[in-house]
Amino acid sequence: MAVSGAAWEPVQRSRTHELVMSQIESQLLSGRLKPGDTLPSERELASLLGVSRSSLRESLRVLEALGIIEIRLGGGPDSGAVVRNEPGFGFVRLLQLELAMGHFSDDDVLGTRIALEEWSGANAATLATSDDHAELTAILDRMDDPLISTFEFNQLDTAFHVRIAETAGNALTAHLMGSLRLAIRQQMIDAYARLADWRATAVTVRSEHRAILAAIVDQQPDLSRKLIREHIRSFYIRTEAGQQATE
Repeated sequence: MAVSGAAWEPVQRSRTHELVMSQIESQLLSGRLKPGDTLPSERELASLLGVSRSSLRESLRVLEALGIIEIRLGGGPDSGAVVRNEPGFGFVRLLQLELAMGHFSDDDVLGTRIALEEWSGANAATLATSDDHAELTAILDRMDDPLISTFEFNQLDTAFHVRIAETAGNALTAHLMGSLRLAIRQQMIDAYARLADWRATAVTVRSEHRAILAAIVDQQPDLSRKLIREHIRSFYIRTEAGQQATE
């Protein structure tokens, strides 16, 4: 559904994308604009906001990069700038850049992972359903493939940890967990690559995953929290040792 009309106000020309974003945020908060709504056409929205079409186009590109809107090409009723129904990858991209610039240390990442995953594991042990248990088991079964590649193993490892967060009943925590894991994906792959025998480490990781899942299935939140903390710390210790051995 396209949204237009008197709710839009002209914006100042300085930092146009911030002012456009501020209006979108204001209309989302007021309920006049909802996830899934299509913004007015480029020509109409530029006129409503009092900005040039080139400035608006730049603003929309920024909003798309931030994961707030999705630009759908074409000329049909589903084309145009649409407010996303689900969180985008803007936070992932920002976090990747912040990590690449060294703004957060490995210890910062480790501490954040432990805090998020301990909480998620403990809550999953009380909230996870039999369907959740089945999906987590299916992920671990796929990780047991003896011919699995490092890349796929890491993808499934991420899926397992994020799926636990999704069962914990907090959508924001699950999104933060998923974003963090995507942001450090290459670091995780590189960590496996530094190991003399990554498949030997994978055996240990699989065993630890099974123990975590068993604690969740048995509804033991304290044990789940403990096993997750030890699992994350031990992986960092193993890969750190692998890095030192190659230096």
